[in-house]
Amino acid sequence: MERLLSCHGLRLLQAHLQKGLHLGASLGLRIPGCSGACRRPLTRTFVLSGEHSGCLAGSVPRLFKSRLRRFGPRRIREESLLLRTVNPSTGALPFHSLMVADIGDVSVNLYNLLDSCRLIREAYQKIAAASCIPLTLGGDHTITYPILQALAEKHGPVGLLHVDAHTDTADKALGEKLCHRTPFRRCIEEGLLDCKRVVQIGIRGPSTSMNPYKYNRDQGFRVVLAEDCWLKSLVPLMGEVRQQMGDKPIYISFDIDALDPAYAPGTGTPEIAGLTPSQALEIIRGCQGLNVVGCDLVEVSPMYDPSGNTALLAANLLFEMLCVLPKVKTA
Repeated sequence: MERLLSCHGLRLLQAHLQKGLHLGASLGLRIPGCSGACRRPLTRTFVLSGEHSGCLAGSVPRLFKSRLRRFGPRRIREESLLLRTVNPSTGALPFHSLMVADIGDVSVNLYNLLDSCRLIREAYQKIAAASCIPLTLGGDHTITYPILQALAEKHGPVGLLHVDAHTDTADKALGEKLCHRTPFRRCIEEGLLDCKRVVQIGIRGPSTSMNPYKYNRDQGFRVVLAEDCWLKSLVPLMGEVRQQMGDKPIYISFDIDALDPAYAPGTGTPEIAGLTPSQALEIIRGCQGLNVVGCDLVEVSPMYDPSGNTALLAANLLFEMLCVLPKVKTA
C-alpha cells in the first residue's frame, strides 16, 4: 500500500504519476500524526475514479515574492484539522461523493521563476489528465497562471471567478512581466480565459491612475468593487454570475486579501474595507451548480497572523469550494 507522507517537505509528483487508487481517501478517516488538508491522507498516487475524483490541496508554498508565504499551505493544513466531513448549511456531502486526497506540494525551482511555472504547469497537466479537480493552497498568486495553462489545455478557455482586492492584470512590475501582479494579464495574452465569463469581486485600494480598471473592462471582465458589496448580501450578485458563467468550465481563484484585514490579517498586501467572511461564503456557495474545473486559495502569510485565524478562514473557504464541485451530492 502507498506509504503516507509527512506534511513537511512533500513533493507533488516527484518522479512520475503511478497508476493506482489510494484506498480510504474518501472514508472520512482521522489519521493521527501525518494527515493532509481536511484530514485527508497524504499520498503520491491520485489516479482515482474518473469524474468522481477530487484532488484537495495540491499546494505551492512559495515562489519569490516573500519568504513568509512559504508556510501558508502548511498552516492551512494544520487549521483544517478542525473541519468535519459534511456541510449542514448547504447539505453538501463532499467526502461521501468524491474520492479526495491531499497530494502534497509542487516541487518548484526557488531560483528560477520561469522554471517554477514550467514545473507547476507540468504537474497540473498530469492532474488534469487523471480527471482530478485540483484545489490548490498558496502561496503566491503567480501560481494561478501555470495552473490555468494546464487546465485550458484540457478544457479550452475557461471562465474565471476571481475574488481579490487587486485585479492582478498589471503588465509589468519593476520591469518583470511575471509576478503576483500580472498572472491574469499573461492569461489574457495566451487566450486561457473566456473573457466574457470573467468576474472579479472585492477590488479596491489606492492606485496610480483614476481609471485603474479600464483594461479589465475593455477585455470584457465584470469588475465588482468592494464598495459595491458593502453592507449587503451577495446572493443576488451570485445569481447574476451563475447566469453569466452558464454550463461551461469555470475556475475559482480566491486571494485571501479580498477579505478585510480585520478578519484575515495574515497576508502580504492587505487593503482596508474588504469583504466579510459571510460574504465570502455567499460567493463560494453561489457557485453550486457551475462546472467548476479547479480552485485555488492564495496569499496566506501566517507570520502576519500568529492567531492562526487567517489560515482557519482559508481552510474553511477551501472546504466550501470542495462542497460546490460537480458531482457532490447533497443530503
